Amino acid sequence: MALTGLQIYKLLPQTNCKECGFPTCLAFAMKLAAKQAELKACPYVSEASKQQLEAASQPPIRLITLSTDGRKAVAGNEIVLFRHEKTFYNPAPIFVRVKDTDADVAAKAKEMNAFSVDYVGIKLQLNGVAIENASGDANKFAAAVEAVRGASDFPLILIAKDPAAFEAAMAKAKGAVPLLYAADASNWQKLVEVAKKFKAPLAVKGDGLEATANLADQVKAAGVEDIVLDPGARDFLGTLTLATQIRRLAVKKNFRPLGYPVITFPGEGVASPDEEPVLAAQQIGKYAGFIVLDHFTPARAYALLVLRQNIYTDPQKPIQVKPGLYEINAPKPESPILVTTNFSITYFSVSNEVEGAGLPAWLLVADAEGMSVLTAWAAGKFDADRIAKAVKTTNVESKVSRKRVVLPGAVSVLLGEVEEALPGWQIDVGPREAVDLPAYMKIKP
Repeated sequence: MALTGLQIYKLLPQTNCKECGFPTCLAFAMKLAAKQAELKACPYVSEASKQQLEAASQPPIRLITLSTDGRKAVAGNEIVLFRHEKTFYNPAPIFVRVKDTDADVAAKAKEMNAFSVDYVGIKLQLNGVAIENASGDANKFAAAVEAVRGASDFPLILIAKDPAAFEAAMAKAKGAVPLLYAADASNWQKLVEVAKKFKAPLAVKGDGLEATANLADQVKAAGVEDIVLDPGARDFLGTLTLATQIRRLAVKKNFRPLGYPVITFPGEGVASPDEEPVLAAQQIGKYAGFIVLDHFTPARAYALLVLRQNIYTDPQKPIQVKPGLYEINAPKPESPILVTTNFSITYFSVSNEVEGAGLPAWLLVADAEGMSVLTAWAAGKFDADRIAKAVKTTNVESKVSRKRVVLPGAVSVLLGEVEEALPGWQIDVGPREAVDLPAYMKIKP
């Protein structure tokens, strides 16, 4: 039976030493109860308490971290089946596969490493490179790993069958912690030794749920705890069915042999490259841990990254920008001050329309706890007091010669209250929609 945070707290040393990474033992206990931390982070828990807490403290899906040069690709620690129940925590890392038989793996890695897009103020990027030993030659594999490491700082997935190939590749990995793919019924004992030697996570590949669970159990019993699952399916229905069954068994039944992230290869389950992002999109939502693409184009990557961002955005926490004063098109002292909330979509809708029209303006973003204009007004989070506070805390008065504030048209009801809160200021009401701002500003500059 699951323990509450207070029940767990009573079994902890209660020293508040902070060595677990949390400010107090109570905070750590709450994270343990929510399956968002592991008991091994506490160095002082007694053996008696450890026995009681071990089962209660383990997340249903183990956290797996791949790293290199300060960058990480993280999967696991999910505790729900559906994001509206709470949230999804770790966006599925997206890797792109290269092969040691490719003409220039360094150039490919460099291109993927440089790919970056800005989405409502969030920087979206790919997460890593998967390198396959397609040649079967350990030296070629090691050379490909060295080339990729020299061209990018991406985390790695190493794909091979021969333990000697992994040994050679790890010698060139330069301190990286990659995922080793994949142990199967024929080679798992040998690959376990390699994973233990380099302290690297190991993927296991079975044919269906039972075979995958049995293989994961064997690997764990042999001393490797960081495991990633490949249940073998590649097509749309197979990957959806098996990934859903694995998540349900792990989260709802706490079935430990399947309590690990799943790795998928959407390029292997489709008839053409054009179908790959469709299958990858399905796997982002249901329930891939790591995704390895075979084809990279900026357009496909952008679509998948935006989808992933939307799915893994906390539904209970709006996307926000930092409140403050923003300059658009080098505003002058006489330029208008446009007011909005710190909901990201609202901010970017306003700023993009004004910037695209080439009109200078000051954009005053009030702290509305990440809500849109109407929602914040209805919740009492966007009112005259907050707008006046934003004016005063940003010291915008010292930057302008004309004290003129333009309110969003949707909250024109605030006009009188804002005039009272900001005596000596000219308060105007702008349009309801951001798209109408350029025309309004041309009429009333």
